[in-house]
Amino acid sequence: MNLRSYLPSFGNVGLALLAAGLLTLAFPDFELWFLAWFALVPLMWAIERQSHCVYACALLGWIFGTAFFFGTCWWLTYAPIHYASVPWPLAYFLIFIACAGAGVFSGIFAAIVAILIRRFGSWAFLAAPFGWVFSEFLRYWLIGNNWNAIGYSQAFNGRSLEAATYGGVLLLSFIVLAPSSFVLAVALQWNALRQRQDLVDALGGIVSTGYIWANRSRVVGDNFFPYYFGFAVIALIGLAYTSYLVGTWPRGVESLRPAAVKLIALQPNVPMKGLTTSDLERLRQEQIDAAELELSKLSTDDRQPTTVILPESPMNFMYNDDREFQRFIGDFARRNSVSVLFNSAEPDKVTGKYFNSAVMIGPDGREAVQYDKIYLLPFGEAVPPLLEGIVPGFVGNFSYGGEYDLFPLGDAKAGVMICFESHFGQLSREYVRNGADVLIEMTNDGYLGSTPVLRQHLANAVFRAVETNRPVIRVTNVGITAYINERGQVLDEAPSYTEATRVWSVSESDGSLTFYVRYGDWFAWLCTIVTIALLIFSIRRRSFAYSGVN
Repeated sequence: MNLRSYLPSFGNVGLALLAAGLLTLAFPDFELWFLAWFALVPLMWAIERQSHCVYACALLGWIFGTAFFFGTCWWLTYAPIHYASVPWPLAYFLIFIACAGAGVFSGIFAAIVAILIRRFGSWAFLAAPFGWVFSEFLRYWLIGNNWNAIGYSQAFNGRSLEAATYGGVLLLSFIVLAPSSFVLAVALQWNALRQRQDLVDALGGIVSTGYIWANRSRVVGDNFFPYYFGFAVIALIGLAYTSYLVGTWPRGVESLRPAAVKLIALQPNVPMKGLTTSDLERLRQEQIDAAELELSKLSTDDRQPTTVILPESPMNFMYNDDREFQRFIGDFARRNSVSVLFNSAEPDKVTGKYFNSAVMIGPDGREAVQYDKIYLLPFGEAVPPLLEGIVPGFVGNFSYGGEYDLFPLGDAKAGVMICFESHFGQLSREYVRNGADVLIEMTNDGYLGSTPVLRQHLANAVFRAVETNRPVIRVTNVGITAYINERGQVLDEAPSYTEATRVWSVSESDGSLTFYVRYGDWFAWLCTIVTIALLIFSIRRRSFAYSGVN
């Protein structure tokens, strides 16, 4: 077999690129979320046409994935071009390499589908949603990043978010992909079903699966397994969508309890470079002035406990090491009888490095709680242990935190996510399991410019709210500062790249835990088990032959 036989046809490459383009349009800044529901159809059709060669199908999936990730994550070039003076061709080339690495997981999905097609024919597309969730879950665990999983495209779609309460964002990925996979399987098998009239009669009059089992050799020959699997998938999808359409899925409910605390969220729009010491002092004072202006508007008769939240920003507070800042922020807290929550670099006495931390100063002007960031940005904030000393950290080399500290907000408690951490459902789950009533995200996307990252990052926070049935308070340097309620609705959004202040009230939750909080990524594990089981079955039963059309 020559090399050309391992390569996909130009027509199939075009279909893969079409799928990548459609899926890209489903994400911010385009946000044509409905396209995600059928975006993968061209890719799966290309896989069916190329299924005589699994390697060629894997290459099709890789091309699709590389194009999709480059189309939705090109904004990663902004920082090296604008702040590190990296020539733009080199910056785009380096990001292309990173996207090509992420595209490997789409290649794995395509190879899985091709293997199943060779065993089950086009009925294999009924298993495609399981394989896709498996590939996204694999990406999440191997590289610690599941940015722009298909489910995230539905962040601003409202009602479909409800499923995340049960299975997180990856259950949404399954739900988005399932209808088009089912339609494609039926469409490609229609002629075959017409030719097998005995099977059509059996399906039309079936009362139980006993008929097909008893007559499997006559009805479907030795290849009866995909029909049972198909029946199970159709029943699962039908039950899920019927429940969804009639509205029996429970929804996140906003807390109606009395407010426990007032939150003053500051969006200071601090520039990312060119700041002198005097600039930093001026900007720091402006944030305090903005907070005191909002405090002056609150009623002094029944003033609730109040917390002022400063976002992650390039101001680089170092509370433990900076005595002057300790006095400055402590005086502000005591003068106004408020707590202050801010981002700070705090020393790790064990390693000599620093933590990327969230620090709260109480109304008495003293430190109350410190949380050290657990999920550091790979290669940006920390180098993975296996590569430490070989590859440098591009932004910093922080120590990993290890404790899920909660912050007091009056009678309520909050868990803090620092920037990239809003991407991790297991962090917000752990906070809520430990008693968090609200989640606070402190972030700074300013180094990536006015690009789609602002809305894509917001989409992560939307899912953390729905998954946990807790509001997310998003406090940012340049945007998007917003209050996200338990249903995932983005409220009181501040315009990007402007100075803004928001005042919100939060309360204690009722303490209930969602199915996702209790059991985590159970659905992703189920998809993993189903996918591996189907692959084992397919590899062991090689007698089934399928002839693809190129």
